[in-house]
Amino acid sequence: MAARSSRPEGLPAGPALDRLRIRADFLRAAKGIRRSAAGLTLELCPTPEASARPGRLRVGFTASRKVGGAVERNRAKRRLRAVAAALLPLYGQAGNDYVLVARTATLTRPFDGLLDDLKTALSAAHARAEGQTKAKP
Repeated sequence: MAARSSRPEGLPAGPALDRLRIRADFLRAAKGIRRSAAGLTLELCPTPEASARPGRLRVGFTASRKVGGAVERNRAKRRLRAVAAALLPLYGQAGNDYVLVARTATLTRPFDGLLDDLKTALSAAHARAEGQTKAKP
């Protein structure tokens, strides 16, 4: 029996996901490109040469105490992990670090809304990143 996959058949396999766990990586991403949506904030920066692995992208999740207590923060990060697992292999670009920051609306927003938020934020962030790389000589 074949293994189940959340990816629809016929779609090409995207980059594999690695996790960001070191504070310095989160701080570097915070200085990069930021796009906000109703349910989340996306931070994007290129992966440093020392940490880069071909065909892989790195993703991290964070939620401040503004989101709520520990239970609410954990629930918000769990929802962000599910959204990232669904979309980043399809729309993420290898060689980038992505940080998804929970907002208070992350807890109450419908899952389809979170998917749309991340898809919109990804396309806007990638457009901005491509604009920055073309502008540099």
